[in-house]
Amino acid sequence: MTVVDVHAHVFPSISRAESRILHAEDGPWLREDDAGAGMMMSGSAEYRPVAAALWDPQVRLNEMDRQGVDIQVVSSTPLMFGYAADPGRAAEWCELVNDRILKMCATAPDRLVPLCQVPLQDTELACEEVSRAMANGHAGVHIGNHVGDRGLDDGRIREFLTHCAHENAAVFVHPWDMLARERMPRYMLPWLVGMAAETQLTILGLILSGAFEQLPTSLRLCFAHGGGSFPYLLGRADNAWHRRDLVREDSPKPPSAYLDRFHLDSAVFDPGAFRLLTDVMGPERIMLGTDYPFPLGEQEHGALVRQSHLTPAERDLVLGKNALRFFGIEGLATA
Repeated sequence: MTVVDVHAHVFPSISRAESRILHAEDGPWLREDDAGAGMMMSGSAEYRPVAAALWDPQVRLNEMDRQGVDIQVVSSTPLMFGYAADPGRAAEWCELVNDRILKMCATAPDRLVPLCQVPLQDTELACEEVSRAMANGHAGVHIGNHVGDRGLDDGRIREFLTHCAHENAAVFVHPWDMLARERMPRYMLPWLVGMAAETQLTILGLILSGAFEQLPTSLRLCFAHGGGSFPYLLGRADNAWHRRDLVREDSPKPPSAYLDRFHLDSAVFDPGAFRLLTDVMGPERIMLGTDYPFPLGEQEHGALVRQSHLTPAERDLVLGKNALRFFGIEGLATA
C-alpha cells in the first residue's frame, strides 16, 4: 500500500535579497539558524519559527520514513503566495519559488511531488506560469482560496481554473488571509476558526454561484482541512436552498448534488469528525492530509485513517489510492 500525503508544505531556501523580487521591504524569505532551526521572515520581521524539515529534503525524507509516508505532494507555505504584489513582480517571484521547489523535489522524484504557485491576481500571468510549471514537471498548482475580495467563483479566477483543467493540472486550495482577523487577535483563532470558515465560504461560493455548472467536469479540485466547516453545515445549506429562492437563484441543484466535483483532505484530527467527513463525501473523495511539518498538523501521520471505522479497502483509498489517481502519479506506486 502506497501512502500519499497531499497536504505537506515547504519553504525552500530563499534569501533576503531574493525576497525583494516580490517586495522591497517585506518579501518572505528563510533565515536558517543553527542546529536545524530557522525562521520564516517577512522582510525584517520574524513571522514563525521553523525546523529544517521545511527546507531540507533529506531531513524531510528521513521523517517520512519514520512516519511511514511513501510520497508527499508538496506545496509552498501560504505566506509565499504574493497575491498583493505587483503582478509582474509576483510572476517573477512565482517562477523563482516554483523552480526552487522543483529542485527540492528532484532530490527524490519518486517520493516528493511538486505543486507550483501562480500570480493569481493576474489571470493571464497565472495561466502562463501554470503551463510553464506543468511542462517542467509539476503535478498541479497550489492556490489560496481568494485574492482580496475575489473568491474562486470570480469570473477571471474561473478562467484560470478552466485553464488548469485543460492543462491537466490538479488544484489544491488552501485557506489564507483569514476573514475578520481583527475580531480574533489571540489564541490562534484565525487558524482555528477563520480557516474553517474560509474553506466553507469558498466551496459554497463555487456551488451557489453556479460556477460548477460552467467549470469543466475534468477539473480536479481538493480543499484542505477536511473542507473546513462545510461538511458539518452541508445540511443547513441544503435546507436553505430548498426553502429560499434567494439561495438557489444561481444554482440549479442543492449543494449536496455537487459533492462529486471536488475532494477534501483528511486533516480533521478527531474520529467523530472523520466519520462525518466520510459519511458526507464518501471515502473515494478523501485523501490523506497532515499539514506537515507545522505544529497544528497531524503528528502521527495517517493514524486517524488507520484507526477509523473504514474497511481496509476504504482505508487504502484514503491513504493513497485516491491521491495517486487525483494527481496522476500512479507510476510512483510501490509494489
